Amino acid sequence: MSSPESSPPRAAGPRPAAVPSARPRRGIKAALFAPVLLALAGAGIVRAAIAVGAAFPPLAASDLTGGAVPATAGKVVLVDFWASWCAPCQASFPAHAKLYADYAARGLVVVAVSVDENPAAYAAFVQRFHPPFPALHDRAQQLVRQVSVPAMPTCYLLGRDGRVRYVHEGFHGADTERALRREIDLLLAEPR
Repeated sequence: MSSPESSPPRAAGPRPAAVPSARPRRGIKAALFAPVLLALAGAGIVRAAIAVGAAFPPLAASDLTGGAVPATAGKVVLVDFWASWCAPCQASFPAHAKLYADYAARGLVVVAVSVDENPAAYAAFVQRFHPPFPALHDRAQQLVRQVSVPAMPTCYLLGRDGRVRYVHEGFHGADTERALRREIDLLLAEPR
């Protein structure tokens, strides 16, 4: 990717003479909007989301609180980013609990990561849902920024090598659960 700072230099030499414009206001508008367009383009370049194929940041190094970070080496891992104020997140927790119950013995690790700024809201959500998997708190929002999570909830399904294999933005009930089951089956069937 290139950015305005790393774009190739223009060829040296004399510039062509300016051509008078029949619409001087258009030039003014372009001059006014150019910095805005550059800023928007630059924002897209700076944001580096963790995408399919990328290595997921190590959970143990992410300053997560609220419990122990489970061992994930050599496991298929479902990392779910959620927030207490998110209605689809509330619907996803029972589905993730079912996935955990059905696949944990075969090597699936589920880790839910709250992005709540309010520790009390995080704690109340966990107490309400009693997940059978770790529901940790990214209190400094270090991991959510590093991953550049696009929406709540978003889950990342990692292969045994720690690389992102599937990303699910949002939770769409039975459709998302079916897709996750199909993908988990494929990942667990891969050779170690």
